[in-house]
Amino acid sequence: MLENIKYIIEKYGDHPAFFRYKSSTGKLLPLFYIYDSYLQSPDIWAQLLKSTGKRSIRNTPYDGIFIGLLVEEKHKAEVLAAGFDGIYTYFATNSFSYGSSQRNWRSIKAFCDSNNLIFIPSVGPGYIDTSIRPWNGQNTRNRINGKYYETSLKAALETRPEIISVTSFNEWHEGTQIEPAIPKTRGQTAYLDYLPYKPSLYLDITRRWAEKFREEQEKWLQ
Repeated sequence: MLENIKYIIEKYGDHPAFFRYKSSTGKLLPLFYIYDSYLQSPDIWAQLLKSTGKRSIRNTPYDGIFIGLLVEEKHKAEVLAAGFDGIYTYFATNSFSYGSSQRNWRSIKAFCDSNNLIFIPSVGPGYIDTSIRPWNGQNTRNRINGKYYETSLKAALETRPEIISVTSFNEWHEGTQIEPAIPKTRGQTAYLDYLPYKPSLYLDITRRWAEKFREEQEKWLQ
């Protein structure tokens, strides 16, 4: 991980499109989402992510904001012990996991607030992955012509988060894409489209809620 971070920052760190986020100390630092972070023990992560760690990345040119994945409730304490800067929930299926269950977001946010962690709820337009996981129909979530997405965005916004992540832009195989779509069939696979609405339906919804998010954030800071 340390070598990967060094490579990313050294190769792309000066590019104008390289994203940086203002940390609690006021520094602009790269933000990294760490998928399946719970597969490594907190003690191992702490060697890299805590200032007292043996190979600490903190206060070096390679420092960043590191966001761990929360799946189970116990991961809250593990993320904290590991030295991560925040939590994200990733999965687009409401109730698939503890972290992706919108009913838990307020309590997760409260935990993050009390421990100086960033809470990043993840929202999605729907979910259907049965073309690649035929056994997983119980986790399908119908888009309901954008209502599922808007319900997820509303639940996320109500927690007053610093960031909301979208799962995903273009993962067609899991039915979570928000990019423009028109009817398309390839072999036996018929890709989801947004008819009778226009191809940009989900980008339009994203734009509208992004503007609302910005307006709400301004109110929270007053």
